[in-house]
Amino acid sequence: MGSSGEYSASKLLESQTHIWNHIFSFINSISLKCATDLGIPEAIHNYGEPIPLSKLISSIKIHPNKSQFVYRLMRILTHSGFFSKHISTKEEEQESSYSLTDASKLLLKDHPMSLLPFLTAMLDPIITKPCYELPAWFQNDSPTPFYMTHGMTLWDYAVMDPRFSKSINDALATDTPFITSALFEKCKGVFEGLESLVDVGGNTGNMAKAIAETFPQMECIVFDLPHVVDGLQGSGNIKYVGGDMFESSIPTCDAILLKFVLNDWDDEKCVKILKNCKEAITRSKERKGKVIVIEMVVSDDDEKSNDEDHKSIETQLLFDMMMMVEVIGKERNEKEWANLIFSAGFSDYKIHFLALGIRSLIEMFP
Repeated sequence: MGSSGEYSASKLLESQTHIWNHIFSFINSISLKCATDLGIPEAIHNYGEPIPLSKLISSIKIHPNKSQFVYRLMRILTHSGFFSKHISTKEEEQESSYSLTDASKLLLKDHPMSLLPFLTAMLDPIITKPCYELPAWFQNDSPTPFYMTHGMTLWDYAVMDPRFSKSINDALATDTPFITSALFEKCKGVFEGLESLVDVGGNTGNMAKAIAETFPQMECIVFDLPHVVDGLQGSGNIKYVGGDMFESSIPTCDAILLKFVLNDWDDEKCVKILKNCKEAITRSKERKGKVIVIEMVVSDDDEKSNDEDHKSIETQLLFDMMMMVEVIGKERNEKEWANLIFSAGFSDYKIHFLALGIRSLIEMFP
């Protein structure tokens, strides 16, 4: 009986810790943003070797009364895997030193694959405040918690606020180096033989530029809303065209690329977009093209077993909740993708599962 009671108490305490960790999980992201705002990753990088805590404190702009708290910020971020801690034994008085990890290196401003703009945009109060409206949203007919908070869609807000628009565009651009690093290694054949490609919703064209450079014989067009591509100049085999993907104005081409576009929209609007894409690649009678989609194909937890897969699924589900809060879209599983594809009139599809980390590449054929 005693062992049973001890077991129950142990389970209760374990459950309490699990709940506490989730309650306070926002502290992880806030602490990380604090560190980047204070310039801690830059200070460690510029020092050139593990930086002693005292040197780190003197390298960042903080009030003298707050010096004693820096080690506590570093402690949680070291535990989270953003910094490595070293203990010096050369001096009589031991002092902790810190170095960057692979993760924190990606938060350096000048890193070619820096995720700092993504962190900045996603933790902007414009994005985070709607999260608190989620319970009320479930009880009314508002399209999104973002709409409840700001009285307009995220896209309309971006048009109204140039700073926010730039922040979102910069955040989206950070994904391109990660995608291209794997795309042309694992899925290069998907693009071979294509003479023309339109990057629909291509933002400022980072993805199209990478494709155009890899395939110099291919004509690449970045197609996005006029205010997004306004003032952008094409060169070589890349050009910019303003338009609306919900209208039949997508240029004729061999292939269309949709990267992180469809997850922003509900099924009805996705079918509309895909139908317009299908019309663009079949407009010419000479050949029938294809639509190339780079998106998440959400896996079910019971399909996976190890910790790494569990973390990948968690990332997918976190993105899905973000779509629920900010826009009207969602992250979809294969069944949901198939429903969209066939509803839009495509005859077949092929999924390259998890070819791009937690993202997959989907080929849709008319």
